[in-house]
Amino acid sequence: MYAIIEVGAKQYNVKKDDVIEVNKQAGAKGDNIIIDKVLLVSKDKKVEIGQPYVLGAKVQATVLGQVLGEKTTAYKYRRRKAFHWEKGHRAQLTELKIKSIDLGL
Repeated sequence: MYAIIEVGAKQYNVKKDDVIEVNKQAGAKGDNIIIDKVLLVSKDKKVEIGQPYVLGAKVQATVLGQVLGEKTTAYKYRRRKAFHWEKGHRAQLTELKIKSIDLGL
């Protein structure tokens, strides 16, 4: 069984016990989150596609913690001008562990 969910304008393919990193969400470590923006649910050979969301379907997840993503750098350089700059950025992320996928049938 798997589901495709939408969190923070991004889509994730999840199964039970998966750990995903999403854009920062409100919640402390150990909090439970219910995600009701489920785009697709598949169980065995049955697939249900929402328009845009599957009615009654929800995914329950637990917050594992707030983390920082991998560092990305931006570098600007102009030749022969003695000009350059470099900036770094680390995205704020939330780690979620998927507890269950409810079909809502």
